[in-house]
Amino acid sequence: MNRFLFALLAVLASGPALAADRLPVIASFSVLGDMVNRVGGDRIAVTTLVGPDGDAHVYEPTPDDVKAVAGAKLLVINGLGFEGWMDRLAEASGYKGRVAIASNGVTPRAMEEEAGAHDHAEHQGVDPHAWQDVANAVTYVRNIAAGLDAADPERKATYEANANAYIAELEALDTEARTAMTALPADRRKIITSHDAFGYFGAAYGLELLAPEGVSTESEASASDVARIIRQIREDAIPAIFVENIKDRRLIDQIAAETHAVVGGELYTDALSTKDGPAPTYIDMIRHNIALLTAALASKS
Repeated sequence: MNRFLFALLAVLASGPALAADRLPVIASFSVLGDMVNRVGGDRIAVTTLVGPDGDAHVYEPTPDDVKAVAGAKLLVINGLGFEGWMDRLAEASGYKGRVAIASNGVTPRAMEEEAGAHDHAEHQGVDPHAWQDVANAVTYVRNIAAGLDAADPERKATYEANANAYIAELEALDTEARTAMTALPADRRKIITSHDAFGYFGAAYGLELLAPEGVSTESEASASDVARIIRQIREDAIPAIFVENIKDRRLIDQIAAETHAVVGGELYTDALSTKDGPAPTYIDMIRHNIALLTAALASKS
């Protein structure tokens, strides 16, 4: 009996960490939640504040969020002004723990927004959607691993191994994206999206983008913005326009009706899909977006 118990304890000790032993980590939104889970594996317990299909630009924290942050050992955020509500949440929770800023080391894109475009200009002219360039996602993963290492040094080897394996997948994905977009005819690499979340993707993979709204979904497109977009679609023969999973599609449908441009489908930008959707992970999201873009832009209808 004693031998059996010793063997059972050994198996349990080598298996997944018990819930009580897992490091409590907060991720600000679903894209980061997936990345943190990939690096931490079963050694951490991740709470994602803004879940699938959620819009982090306009999120309002809940009392449950305050409680979750108060009990965390690591807070992982995007930075670049993306989570304008995070400082208030951290203060309300009394959080004094470690913070990993996933975008540290990324070269930010400048965004020119019209004065008064929205009331909460946390972005201050900087595009926060850096994860849309997969090379930047590699930086995100390294920053997440460093945050986990610092918060839980006893498991550093596990976090580093998980991060390295994930980075290898991301580097292959980056090559996949470049190959797919390069294969498109140069004069077809132009799209319209609901809001300006694809700047890093466009710069990395050679896609020209227009959006009737600015970098934040808090701003609403003006009549002159919409008229400008319609005029440019007609003048430049832009082949496709896309809705986003976090946005109301009525504006895009209006533009499509007036220009007869093809609505190429629903892109995932600021949030993943639910588990049963087409983009439940970051890698799935990028592949889904590439497939939609290439299908709509590959050839003239």
